[in-house]
Amino acid sequence: MPAQPGSTIPMIKRLVLVLLALLLLLAAALAVNTLRQPSRQVDVAAAPPLAIDTQAVADKLAGAIRFRTVSSLEDANQNAEQFRQLHAYLEQRFPLVHQKLKRETVNGLSLLYTWQGSDPSAKPIALMAHQDVVPIAPGTEAKWQAQPFAGEQKDGFVWGRGAWDDKANLVSELEAVEMLLASGFQPRETVYLAFGADEEVSGLRGAAQIVKLLQERQVRLDFVIDEGLLITEGVMPGLKQPAALVGIAEKGFLSVVMKVSGTPGHSSMPPLAGESAIGMMSAALRRLDDDQLPGTIRGVAREMFETIAPELGGFQRVALSNLWLFGPLVQRQLEKGASTNAMLRTTTALTIVNAGNKDNVIPGEAQATVNFRLLPGDTRDAVMAHVRRDTGERFDLSALPGSAEASPVSPTQSASYQLINRTVRSLFPGTIVAPGLMIGATDSRYFAAISDHVYRFSPVRARPEDLPRFHGTNERISAANLGELVRFYHQLLRNLNAPAP
Repeated sequence: MPAQPGSTIPMIKRLVLVLLALLLLLAAALAVNTLRQPSRQVDVAAAPPLAIDTQAVADKLAGAIRFRTVSSLEDANQNAEQFRQLHAYLEQRFPLVHQKLKRETVNGLSLLYTWQGSDPSAKPIALMAHQDVVPIAPGTEAKWQAQPFAGEQKDGFVWGRGAWDDKANLVSELEAVEMLLASGFQPRETVYLAFGADEEVSGLRGAAQIVKLLQERQVRLDFVIDEGLLITEGVMPGLKQPAALVGIAEKGFLSVVMKVSGTPGHSSMPPLAGESAIGMMSAALRRLDDDQLPGTIRGVAREMFETIAPELGGFQRVALSNLWLFGPLVQRQLEKGASTNAMLRTTTALTIVNAGNKDNVIPGEAQATVNFRLLPGDTRDAVMAHVRRDTGERFDLSALPGSAEASPVSPTQSASYQLINRTVRSLFPGTIVAPGLMIGATDSRYFAAISDHVYRFSPVRARPEDLPRFHGTNERISAANLGELVRFYHQLLRNLNAPAP
């Protein structure tokens, strides 16, 4: 006998009540889980004041910029004289460093300084920077507000190629050591300053050779800090405070060269569909572009978001504190931005295509290069297999020299990470410190062979409008920020001698 309409009303009410109860339980669980994740930021006392002659440091950086230390992958001697002149300039401007520290020239142009520590049993550390710079993009010279190699100072900034990447770090590290030497400071640990000369083109002649030399001397480093992530302001949506992201890993890279042969001939009699080299290459590149490697919020990215979550407000805090539920929603939003998408997956970039040389001749071969930036956990072999699946057996695939796996992930619970964390928090009040993933490559990747704690960070301040200056037009750094870099390295080295909290 069919149920009477009136008899279904209590059932519907019960169902509604059950659903409401479940929603309330879910809301309560989300609230509890959000609130039970307190801030991960450490409370430290402000660092003692330090008098820095920022104008003098800016003058030193401006002088270093005037040496055109553009490196070349093919020619190790390109601009070699400019590098040697820079070395002489550094010796002149940092006399105590060159009197008290041992300086070695490694493989012709790279520099290694050794500041002997007072305790032979203490594991040494390394501060890194690089001397070389990228060239100026042809045709952009007129867009610079100051000549790129003039080392000009105006409007409170030092302008020029290398002002940010990476002569600011090089000069700041030397200035910090110079000041400490003048005060009579002696580090407990031996401190190495490693300044490669070819970071922008591979690091194989510079940083790799420095590591080889240290390995021969059986040196094992407690930690390494190199250029990398920055103090960003207004870059992360929803985060009002500046964020100091400390790179605990960097992506690997692999460039795959793809070649395919097709039917050549005259354009008046084109081959059948699917037989032209350009057509096959175009279809393969489209498949690769469409078939991106899978992304996920895991590893370094997950730790970063979980560290930042308690500092956010509203739904953003709830979502990042409960990725078990909101992970897919958060991921879809992150995938809409190029920089955030790069944190979630091994990226695919179509960079070079070559085919044909005349408008009425169908080429018999097409060639393309695709660059992949590997997320920690992915491998070059797996990426090559992915390319093979999307191209097919007709394609000849090869990897360009110099590829590298993603770096190991350095721990955030280590004493060395916490040393960096405390130093930043003591110098930049209100700044949020969180681990991050370096999506580019640095010289520090070679140092993973001699240290388990490799970090990529410098306290360069950057707002969204500053980011295009990196390797771009109108590169600059403020004199005030330059002083902050000096103070950071100065305090970091002083903290090495302080007892652990």
